[in-house]
Amino acid sequence: MATFEYDALTSAGRLMKGSIEAASREEAGGLLKQMQLTVNSVEKAKPAKPKTAVGRNEFMLFNQQLAAITKAGIPLEKGLRELAGDVGSKSMRRLIGDIAGELEAGVSIEQAFEKKQKAFPPLYGRILKAGVETGRLSEMLTSLNRHLEMASQTRRILFEAMSYPVVVLTLGSIIVTAIFLVIIPQFASIFTEMFEGARLPTLTRLFFSMARNVVPFWITVGLLVAAALFVLGAVSSFPAGRRFKESLFLNVPVFGRVYHSSMLSRMAEAMAMMVAAGCDMPACLRLAAGASGSEKLLTEAETLAGQIEQGANILEAGQLCRTLPRLFLYSIQLGAQRNELQDNLYSLGQMYAEQARYGQARLQAALLPLMLIVVGGVLAMAIMAMFLPLISVVSVLSAAG
Repeated sequence: MATFEYDALTSAGRLMKGSIEAASREEAGGLLKQMQLTVNSVEKAKPAKPKTAVGRNEFMLFNQQLAAITKAGIPLEKGLRELAGDVGSKSMRRLIGDIAGELEAGVSIEQAFEKKQKAFPPLYGRILKAGVETGRLSEMLTSLNRHLEMASQTRRILFEAMSYPVVVLTLGSIIVTAIFLVIIPQFASIFTEMFEGARLPTLTRLFFSMARNVVPFWITVGLLVAAALFVLGAVSSFPAGRRFKESLFLNVPVFGRVYHSSMLSRMAEAMAMMVAAGCDMPACLRLAAGASGSEKLLTEAETLAGQIEQGANILEAGQLCRTLPRLFLYSIQLGAQRNELQDNLYSLGQMYAEQARYGQARLQAALLPLMLIVVGGVLAMAIMAMFLPLISVVSVLSAAG
């Protein structure tokens, strides 16, 4: 199959450009005619350059603009066409234009975005689908942007708290590495002769050993960091891998609680929108979990929805849930019994959002001192390793005097 670029007119006389896959140019023309398009030209597409993901700030701006378009009641495909004309980035303009073309050709919004899944965050198509099906797309996109800003703020806190210690640690590593490569080898033979027949202090022997292996050590560290980044990127490309990555994030102290609370807040607010749109509980769970952007929540919500459809209540169905807490499920059941489900869900969303903000404050307060303690400890050990033999020599000379 090859990709062909086409230029055609719709039945309403509107110019339409896009791409289509077919075995030959003639087959592509036939497929376009079946779509009731008047074909002007069909040409084989040039090999596309590898697509990269949309930048975080660029995506948040696009998401905000899309929310404004849908809130204004503009049809999505027309709004995307207009939006593509206002975007400064050529790659983003082309990307939005391709999606608009898919929608105009009758492709569902979820499928249109899944075809561009490498450019957008995982499950973004499902979030849009949930918004379209419930008529709450604008509110869902606004909620998503709010949580993206919260996640961005958490990353900024991490960066600000770690940047100064990391700079100090980097400079310290460069200085210590230079000492290991230039100074310590010169003193190693002197210390060995001075302590002939006696053992050097353990810490000093450890640092002498590190000096002999400092280059392989940093090569190994670099390879391990590169491998970790590659693995994290690779596991994000399929559902089971994303669940594994989420499990890692959830187990990180403090940060895991912030991440978990943010996910639950997004799901609670999405469920409140679904309830307002008249969805039943299984549909609410499935669509809201998709809107949360979490594979773990999506898996648990699917199990919950299936058991509820078989007649179980949500607390019974959620006994094996690990990501959805019992409080979350109990609040849903209580709200449904009292006919206050929407209010309960909004309250849950606000509660978990507050928990996330509190966790962010804790991160900011704890990370900088912790990193400084680690950096100070490493540098103190290096200094001690260098001075311990000298202290021993001075002690011996003092005793002899």
